[in-house]
Amino acid sequence: MRNFSKIDIGRLIKRLLLTALVLLSFTLLAAPQAKTVRRAESSVVDRTITIETEPRASIWIDGVLFGKTDDAGQLKIRTVASGSHSVRLRADGFKETSHTLTAAEKGDIKIAMQKTTDAAELAFQEAERLSLIDRDRAAEAYRKAVKLRSSYAEAYLALGRLLSDAGDLDGAQKALSMAKRLRPGYAEASAVQGRIFKDGGDEANAIAAFKRAIAEGKGFQPEALTGLGLLYKEKAEGFGGSGDFEQEKANYDESAKYLKQAIRQLSGAPDSHVVYQLLGLIYEREHRFSEAIALYEEFLKLFPASPDASVVRSFIDQIKKQMNIPK
Repeated sequence: MRNFSKIDIGRLIKRLLLTALVLLSFTLLAAPQAKTVRRAESSVVDRTITIETEPRASIWIDGVLFGKTDDAGQLKIRTVASGSHSVRLRADGFKETSHTLTAAEKGDIKIAMQKTTDAAELAFQEAERLSLIDRDRAAEAYRKAVKLRSSYAEAYLALGRLLSDAGDLDGAQKALSMAKRLRPGYAEASAVQGRIFKDGGDEANAIAAFKRAIAEGKGFQPEALTGLGLLYKEKAEGFGGSGDFEQEKANYDESAKYLKQAIRQLSGAPDSHVVYQLLGLIYEREHRFSEAIALYEEFLKLFPASPDASVVRSFIDQIKKQMNIPK
């Protein structure tokens, strides 16, 4: 195994902290399951689109959060993969809206949203706002939403995520089970169940839940893929600590396989920034330096203005020093 300098240790600490944030960041993926089309698993980026709609509207593509529109109601997305996609929009005071993005559409995409007076939807929106500042009040609002609309699977899913983050695992599992009862094959709910099992140390059930989520998503489920990547990464670290380097390598290979798939499916969404760095770290640990450099260079090409860009460039420089390659 590699001997780490003080600089390397600092890098690893920072990046391991990022690891802990990955599954938390995926709580932002709680959009309704796409029912029309799903993005093909591809890293091909062939167009830029600008969504034009209401100000501060959250935008999901194939269930993956890409951000919010600005005060002018616009969000530019530069990493849209080829093929057709399902776009969903959510804004306070408006009815949730969906749009099928065809393979030919690019440039400005105008999507109108309608005001809503639906009490359940308004309660759900209130819960989403409160979830960032007051979990207890948010939970009350989610429960109000499902009381007003007993078939509100998305609200049960969001409640399950919230309770999981608050440490109420029994309550979370009950909410997720209700979400799955209302929507059989609910991939996102299975992915959250996998996260709960993983955090609780139940490896076998975590793997089963993550793989079930991927199957329910017909192969498309970046949250579950990332969960598996993290699980096998932790297993590899455990084997490495005990000196079983053969199993360490095998589990790092499994981790890299799932994280690579997650990156392709995230297609440049904000959560992919962390996954790129996790996969790069694994490549470095396995001494797959050429692959690490290629991955980091892909990151810089896609996200040249990212706050992490300077850090990623330093990763490349340090790898090249180890390989005695000129900058």
